[in-house]
Amino acid sequence: MKPTLLIMAAGMGSRYGGLKQLEGLGPNGELIMDYSIFDALRAGFGKVVFVIRRSMEQDFYTYILPRFEGRKVAIEIVFQELDILPDGFRCPEGREKPWGTNHAVMMGATVIREPFAVINADDYYGVDAFRVLADYLKQLEHSRNKYCMVGFRLENTLSERGAVSRGVCTKDAHDNLTSIVERTYIVRENNLIKYKDDNEQMMEIDGNTPVSMNMWGFTPDYFSHSETLFKTFLKEKGQELKSEFYLPFAVNSLIQSQTATVKVLLTTSQWFGVTYKEDKPTVVARLQQLHEEGVYPL
Repeated sequence: MKPTLLIMAAGMGSRYGGLKQLEGLGPNGELIMDYSIFDALRAGFGKVVFVIRRSMEQDFYTYILPRFEGRKVAIEIVFQELDILPDGFRCPEGREKPWGTNHAVMMGATVIREPFAVINADDYYGVDAFRVLADYLKQLEHSRNKYCMVGFRLENTLSERGAVSRGVCTKDAHDNLTSIVERTYIVRENNLIKYKDDNEQMMEIDGNTPVSMNMWGFTPDYFSHSETLFKTFLKEKGQELKSEFYLPFAVNSLIQSQTATVKVLLTTSQWFGVTYKEDKPTVVARLQQLHEEGVYPL
């Protein structure tokens, strides 16, 4: 059975001011997720699930889905909304912020029955990253509680324009993830990579340290674990207007309770995205170069 690719795209409209204004960054107007889907299909994925907001539906059908006509791939669309909650819970009055990335993943439960990957819509992950992820997921068809994440080398994820936030990972001798710590300020200074610790001190960090860029692999049992964890989250923070149920939080919870293991898959791919608007020319140039090198068809 071929694995499925779940793309978290519910934030696309708000980030870009509406889907009509989505900028094509490739030489032929390609969106970043066009490359992700292309790389996923040639790595062996068989279905794509988009998580969007209901308000994006018409624009999505008009401007996004036609890009995939003629491709031999099944497409599913699921919706992330504030009122999609477990029985017994209600969205607090005044809340506008989405419930977070792991809530977005949970929306795939109705259409996914096979091992699946999770990615952001607007991040470029690279050919090798999809290859190593697909190869691992193909081994998990009859498994439970054995997940994975693609660990990018920190030095391959930095922006030339300023500090970035990254989930810094630690792993054991068997390459199983032991923790993720969100470092909200990482920057390259004088050929050294440094992060700001909890005491606001700048500390050096090895550029080969694996970091999470929200590229995960799960089996369908992850949905039931997420439901349980989400109910606990809602009991504790559900009345807050801005608290979010993040994917790394859920994964960390399962690791710490020894419910699941998460294999860290290392990749040679170089992640990039438009963290700052000044990053756009660099992204455009990189994509042009990949086309010229024959990685993608012109």
